Amino acid sequence: MKVASRTHVGNVRPSNQDALLILPGKYGLYGVADGMGGHKAGDVASQMAVVLLARVLEGVRPREDLLRGGIEEVNQAIFEEQKKDEALSGMGTTLTVIWEDENRVLLGHVGDSRAYLLRDGVIRQISVDHSMVGEMLRDGLITPEQALRHPYRNVITRALGAAGDVEVDITVLNKQAGDQYLICSDGLSEYVMPQQMADVMTALPLEEAADTFLRLALEGGGRDNISVVLAEVTA
Repeated sequence: MKVASRTHVGNVRPSNQDALLILPGKYGLYGVADGMGGHKAGDVASQMAVVLLARVLEGVRPREDLLRGGIEEVNQAIFEEQKKDEALSGMGTTLTVIWEDENRVLLGHVGDSRAYLLRDGVIRQISVDHSMVGEMLRDGLITPEQALRHPYRNVITRALGAAGDVEVDITVLNKQAGDQYLICSDGLSEYVMPQQMADVMTALPLEEAADTFLRLALEGGGRDNISVVLAEVTA
């Protein structure tokens, strides 16, 4: 895959608690972690997530059980780390990653960061939001328009480090030349709607598209950290 990535503190937050996972190679591993739990704690949780998962999976041929086990191992490490330092109490992080082999892309996901797939000009979200509003939307209790403005839209129901065990979503997709994957924190998805994402990704090369996504999120308000990973299947 060809990959472009960006992360930005945004217009409001004092620090960037997002972290990127960029591990190119035969079995490329790419993703975004969005930390939470206070200034120091959020930074620690997201960095632990990307560093530890890269360490566990680097050079390994992708398998669903290995991806699930790796994310579970990261969860346990973050959960144990906060027990050692009171300043880290309550920390956690989202984690959304794609892991490629010659024919497939595996998606591993916990939290409300998002993964999208643009194929043949059509974009779709391939991750499920583990959030209060996401659950209400799936249950038909609110409309998509209400979800965008809901006061609890940033309350997540699943995160790494929140408990000793975590349920990990694993999705397997077949590779197709020209596919583009977008992984982002909610600092982007709150401001840029899917059709606008598709328009940008269709019109621009990866690096320019990544820059454009940052600009759109910042111009929209930039109230949160913004992270973007774009990956395109080239063969």
